[in-house]
Amino acid sequence: MKKIVLLTLLVASLSILVLANAVANPDTLIEETTGTIPSLDPAWCYDNASVEAVSQMYDNLIQYNGTSLTSYLPMLSTNVPSTEEGTIKDNGKTYVFHIRKGVQFHNGDILTPEDVKYSLERLLVLDRSGGAAWMIAEALFPTINGNYVDSITQWVMKYAGVKKWNDMFSNGKLKSEYEDAMLKAFNLMDKVFEIKGNELIIHLPHPYPPFLSMLAHYAGWTGVTDKKWAIDNGAWPGTADTWWKYYNPTREKDPLFSIENGSGPFTLSRWQKGRQIVFERFDSYWAGPAKIKYAVIKRVSEFTTRKLDLQRGNADIIYVPEQYMSLVEGMDGVRVLKGFPTLEIVSGFFNFNVNAKGKSFIGSGKLDGNGVPPDFFSDINVRKAFEYLFPYEKYINQVWNGEGIIPNSCIPKGLLGYSKEVPSYDFDLAKATEYFKKAYNGELWKKGFKVTIVYNTGNEQRRIACEMIKHYAAKINPKFKVSVIGELWASYLDDVFAGRLPFFVMGWTADYPDAYDFVQPFLSSFGTYGKFLGDNFRKFAAKELNPLIVASMKTSVPEERAKIYKELAQKAHDYAMELYMVQPMGHHVERTWVKGWYYNPMSLMAGLDFYKLSK
Repeated sequence: MKKIVLLTLLVASLSILVLANAVANPDTLIEETTGTIPSLDPAWCYDNASVEAVSQMYDNLIQYNGTSLTSYLPMLSTNVPSTEEGTIKDNGKTYVFHIRKGVQFHNGDILTPEDVKYSLERLLVLDRSGGAAWMIAEALFPTINGNYVDSITQWVMKYAGVKKWNDMFSNGKLKSEYEDAMLKAFNLMDKVFEIKGNELIIHLPHPYPPFLSMLAHYAGWTGVTDKKWAIDNGAWPGTADTWWKYYNPTREKDPLFSIENGSGPFTLSRWQKGRQIVFERFDSYWAGPAKIKYAVIKRVSEFTTRKLDLQRGNADIIYVPEQYMSLVEGMDGVRVLKGFPTLEIVSGFFNFNVNAKGKSFIGSGKLDGNGVPPDFFSDINVRKAFEYLFPYEKYINQVWNGEGIIPNSCIPKGLLGYSKEVPSYDFDLAKATEYFKKAYNGELWKKGFKVTIVYNTGNEQRRIACEMIKHYAAKINPKFKVSVIGELWASYLDDVFAGRLPFFVMGWTADYPDAYDFVQPFLSSFGTYGKFLGDNFRKFAAKELNPLIVASMKTSVPEERAKIYKELAQKAHDYAMELYMVQPMGHHVERTWVKGWYYNPMSLMAGLDFYKLSK
């Protein structure tokens, strides 16, 4: 009897072992992650979760060539425009795309150049708050006073002679005297596009070197929508009159937010909002059917659940935070790939002129030992002292588990313009002490200071960065008192935008793989962060940095652009403009039966391309 029981147990154990090594659900690939998808509309999406979902269903004009960030392959365009073939003309201002014939949308409609034009114009018309339209707007609209325009509304207001968009409306309706301004701004946009037969020709008002990268796959917001289907479902009708009624809708009032009709390799099977989205293979895909029939993205917030699902084969690919990597490395049947530089920079930002009205983070507001003056970080000696105060290697090793690079500027390693010749700051308390003693002619060292630095609650990596600054400041001089507090994300952003925070930590991830997408927000007087860093920052940037940033976009010669970006990076270092903490390294965790994944920095951030995967 014992022999029979042992034999049965042995057979059962072998069966479990065989099942463990067999490919589970060979027609279905399941990813478990933490992101929540807010919308399926290409013109709306700008977050990673939406981009990943949209990219399965919608194609772009071109796509990246494998792992390259500078080489492209055709997609909905049968050509990649170039000067060599004569499809980039007029010194980089005219692009000619040969639109692929016979491409089917998921409902059977056939793609035309008009669909591509409509999709790009609708992105600019929708122009939802916090969305991606600004990138295309910079390229397609003429500048105003030498500055790029990031919204169609800027040209409307210029034509109308008003300072605020809402000044043109009364009780939600456009005042009749401003209709002409609306039409002029629309026509300014519309004349950029020309259709000749099966060609879409885009006439830029000025050269814009990263233009092609903004049209490439993984830029979900430039995915191509079926114009007829969109209009039939209540989207903008494609006309100039009343276009403003479709401007900046709430998510729920966007008629395309939960439906789709792309030309990509997968169709939408079902979307259980906040839980999972299921895609089904589109067998009429122009490039041939996908190798898998179903693709699933599940939102699983708990890592332990994701780990167990991976271990049991219920998930094929999962998101693993850096601190949990050791728990999946060496797991049977699991492949861990790591060491991929991301296109992301996490930085500490110095506010050169703190807004002390209302909520105050600078104590007394004076250099008296109980606070700091609002222009505390305008002193280069203070900024350099903080640069040397931060323990870069310790931060990366302990907080990022070694998965990071010490940046030497805001330009990530891997992009044109990154130069290893530009130095990075080191952790050096002796030098930090030296610069603190120089600040304010020695008064700072004698009197000390009190300041509050803030992180967004829940982000442990940012909290620890702030705590490290607090610790080493006190170690240098007990009179240096740094308080660290956390704020909920909404309050944190409010204080950043209002310029109240003396020092804050944030990251920037590439919208497209070009150094301009980093130097503009980090270093320009008109950039995303420059708006919140005080008048002294903007005045300095306008004089020393803006001319170089603008010059980097006036040439398409890679060597010339690289030289300019190197000079910018060196200036940012010399003047200690920001405290660059880490360029994170990326990783990928999958079952060994998954085939086809490869590293591209854009896909690492934008999510999986299920079309390239199989089991």
